[in-house]
Amino acid sequence: MAQLWGGRFTKETDQLVYNFNASISFDRKFYEQDIRGSMAHVKMLAKQGILAEEEKEQILKGLESILEDVRSGKLLITSEYEDIHSFVEANLIERVGDAGKKLHTGRSRNDQVALDMKLYIRDEIDEIDGVVKNLLAALLKIMEENVETYMPGFTHLQKAQPVTLAHHMGAYFEMFRRDRGRLQDIRKRMNTCPLGAGALAGTTYPLDRDYTAQLLGFDEATRNSMDSVSDRDYLIELLSALSTIMMHLSRFSEEIILWNSNEYRFVEIDDGYSTGSSIMPQKKNPDIAELVRGKTGRVYGALMSMLTTMKGIPLAYNKDMQEDKELTFDAIDTVKGCTALFTGMISTMEFHKERMENSAKNGFTNATDAADYLVNHGVPFRDAHSIVGRLVLLCIDRGISLDELPLEEYRKLSLAFGEDIYDAISMKTCVEKRMTYGAPGPEMMKEIIRGNREYLERN
Repeated sequence: MAQLWGGRFTKETDQLVYNFNASISFDRKFYEQDIRGSMAHVKMLAKQGILAEEEKEQILKGLESILEDVRSGKLLITSEYEDIHSFVEANLIERVGDAGKKLHTGRSRNDQVALDMKLYIRDEIDEIDGVVKNLLAALLKIMEENVETYMPGFTHLQKAQPVTLAHHMGAYFEMFRRDRGRLQDIRKRMNTCPLGAGALAGTTYPLDRDYTAQLLGFDEATRNSMDSVSDRDYLIELLSALSTIMMHLSRFSEEIILWNSNEYRFVEIDDGYSTGSSIMPQKKNPDIAELVRGKTGRVYGALMSMLTTMKGIPLAYNKDMQEDKELTFDAIDTVKGCTALFTGMISTMEFHKERMENSAKNGFTNATDAADYLVNHGVPFRDAHSIVGRLVLLCIDRGISLDELPLEEYRKLSLAFGEDIYDAISMKTCVEKRMTYGAPGPEMMKEIIRGNREYLERN
């Protein structure tokens, strides 16, 4: 058992206790971050005269060789080591001798693991941001191609007013754009370096913590050594942001599942992103959308687990905090995988545009426009609302849309109706008249699309 703390103990740890305590099975994930942090620490120690230049070069060369060997598969990270820190240090000592024993000068595993986790999370935030940006690019392409693709907008899952597919996709663009903003906020707020905080009370060595922070790309060193080793706020923030991403993906998945149903038939999911039934040959199931919807609970669970773990922990570091890793790693992998697959699914999905437009017509989404027509011809709105409601009942009874109802039926209820009613309630007119900022009118949508394109080019 490779441990960094044996001097105080006179007997070996029980194997079950050792296994329960060890973290190598999951913290091996950030071996690169651990080595990067150690390299910066060694450079700082040499700058401060705590290590000789020759010792610095020996250690750096040894760390570089470990990094290369792990990457190539020549050196395996095995369970004989308690954690990634003991793996790196033990292999370093084996390669460079006594100089390697000085690597840990002026630091504790507490500030070391805090650093590794921050470096890892920072890298992962950048990756997650990239996959969300790819999703936004896919949404923007759909928007650009569907400014005049008419469909029903819904409230309460009831057809409400006509919109366009571009406008509908634009709502999700806004959601995922906010998600990127949250990720960027978290990255900025967490970008302080805990290395040099020691176990909880700093160190007597003359460390230059600002220099270490600079080497590792942090904005500054953390300002309180106790908080440095016990802070997991940034993980809770990240898990909250990831939960929100998954919530947005799940809402979107739910709509695609509905749109893919026989009743809607708004979309055709590509064969590569759907499966069939083992018994029913006609089935084409939206499995990716359903799995994304299902995996949302998994990420929510990680957030609740982290909040529960942290709620009763006194200052400073406690071993409970080791529980932050597996659930966070799993949540990150889940979000990256779901977002990438979802992007592929919507990028290859076929939209049945005529079916969408007919659904909007048959759902009486233009009823409000028919009432507005009467108001513009001098009929009080409350009367207009009642008249159009009766017209809708008549259409339902005959199984037709307002567009198909003969003019004489309109005029039986109000002489204000003229031939121009059909143009007034066409999907094209209904949408084009909605030109307020953020509405689905084509000119406004083109302006929004231009802004979205500029945003993606800038960020």
